[in-house]
Amino acid sequence: MKALPKITSVAALSLAAAGCATAPPAALKPGDVPSAFSQPAASGAAVWPTADWWQGFGSDEMNTIIASAQKDNLDLSQAASRVLEAEANQEIAGSSLFPSVDLGANAKRTGSKATGKWSSANSFGASLDASYQLDFWGLARDNLRSATEALKSARFAQETVALTVTTDAADTYLDVLALRQRDAIALDNINAADRILKITEAKVDAGVSSRLDLAQQQAQVSGQKAQIPAIEEQEREARYTLAVLLAHTPEGFDVRADNLDAIVSPIVAPGLPSELLRRRPDVAQAEADLAAAHADVDAARAAFFPSIDLTASGGVASTALSALFHSTSLGYSIGASLLQTIFDGGKLEGESKFARARQEELVANYRQIVLNAFADVESALGQVSSLTEQEKYKTDEVNAAQEAFRISEIQYREGVADLLAVLQAQQVLFTAQDQLVQIKLARLQADIGLYRALGGGWSEDMADVTQPVPANPAAPEDAKKSM
Repeated sequence: MKALPKITSVAALSLAAAGCATAPPAALKPGDVPSAFSQPAASGAAVWPTADWWQGFGSDEMNTIIASAQKDNLDLSQAASRVLEAEANQEIAGSSLFPSVDLGANAKRTGSKATGKWSSANSFGASLDASYQLDFWGLARDNLRSATEALKSARFAQETVALTVTTDAADTYLDVLALRQRDAIALDNINAADRILKITEAKVDAGVSSRLDLAQQQAQVSGQKAQIPAIEEQEREARYTLAVLLAHTPEGFDVRADNLDAIVSPIVAPGLPSELLRRRPDVAQAEADLAAAHADVDAARAAFFPSIDLTASGGVASTALSALFHSTSLGYSIGASLLQTIFDGGKLEGESKFARARQEELVANYRQIVLNAFADVESALGQVSSLTEQEKYKTDEVNAAQEAFRISEIQYREGVADLLAVLQAQQVLFTAQDQLVQIKLARLQADIGLYRALGGGWSEDMADVTQPVPANPAAPEDAKKSM
C-alpha cells in the first residue's frame, strides 16, 4: 500500500517554504562554448548577416521570390496562427490573477390553490458575486510565467520558420537555374555530337571511315539525347516545389532566369561562438521551452500548498419590482476558505515528477541544439571553403577541355585524329561542364547554408534571455586571432 507514504509526502511538502519563482537551471558548461570557430572564414567578409542578406546574391528575381515567400508561405501562416494561440493561452493564464465577478438577475411567479381559489406571488432578485483565489504560493504567477515563455517560444519558432522558408526559396530557385543551365549544356553537347556525326557520315560516304565509326557516333548522339528528359523533369519538379513555397499552384508558374551566370556569391563571417547563441532563433526557442518547463516545475511545487479563496456577494430581493432597490431589500455576504489536499492518489506528486522530468529533457534538448548550431556553422564554413576551391580547379579543367575538344574536332575533320579521340575529348568536356554547374550550385547553396547557420540576421532581445552563456577561459583577443 502506498497510501500512507503519499499522504505523508503531501503533508510534508505542504509544510515546506512557500513557493516562489526560481531561476531556470544552467544548461551549458564552459566546455560547451568554444572560444572561436575552427574553420576559417573568408577574409574581408562582414561579420554576421544583415536582415536582408539574400540581396547580396545580386538577383532581382530572387529578391521578388523571397518577398513573395515571406508574405504568402503557408508554413509561415501556420506559425503566425500558433503565436496567436500562445497569446490567447497567456491571457487565459493571466486571468487567474484577477477576481471573477458575476452578475445575476431573476424573476419568478408562483401560484397555489387553497379553498378552491388560486393565489399567486411575484419575486424579483439581483445579485453580484465575486470570488478570488489568493495567489499566496505563486501558482497562478508560475502558470502565467510558463504561458509567457511558451509565447516567446512560439514567436521564436515563427522566426525559425521564416528563416527556413527564406533559405528554402533561395535554394530551390538556384536549383531551377542550375538544372536549366545543365539542360543547355546537354543540348550544346548534342549539337557538337551532331556536327561530328555529319563529318562521320561524309567520311563513310567517301570511303574514308568505316560504318563502325558511324554506328558509334549515332549511339553517342542517342545516349546524349536520352539525358535531356531526366534533367527537364528535375527542373519541373524544382519549379513546382518553388511554386508551393510561394503558395502558388504549379500550373503556369515560371521563373525568368536560365542560368547561374548572373548570381554572385556574397561572403559573410561569424563572430564569437558565444554570440551565435543570441542570433539563432531555434536556440532561443529551446531556451524559452526550458524556461517554460522550469515555470511548470515551480507551479507543480506550488500546487502542493493549500488554496485560499475569498468570496463576496451582494444582492437585492423583493416581491415587487418597484421596491427591488429599496434599502430594505439589500443583503451581502463575505467569506474566506482554505482547501488543503490530504490525499489525491499521487496526482500532485506525479505531476511534480513529470514537470521535473520534462525540465531535464529540455535541458538536454537545449544543449543539443546549441552544439548543433556550432556544428552547422563549422560545416557551412568548411563547405564554402572547399567548394570555392573545387570551383576554381573545375573551371580550369573546363577551359582546358574546351581547347582539347576544339583541336580534336579539327584534327578529325582533317583526318589526323580518329573518332575515339574526339569522343573522349567531348565526353571529358561535357562531364566537366556539367560538374562545374553542380559545384557552383553547391557553393552558392553553401553560402545560403552559412547565412542560415548564422541566424539570417536575427538577434534575440536581451530581455528575453534566461540562459547565461558560461565564461570561456580563452580571452576574446585570442579568439579573434584564431579566426
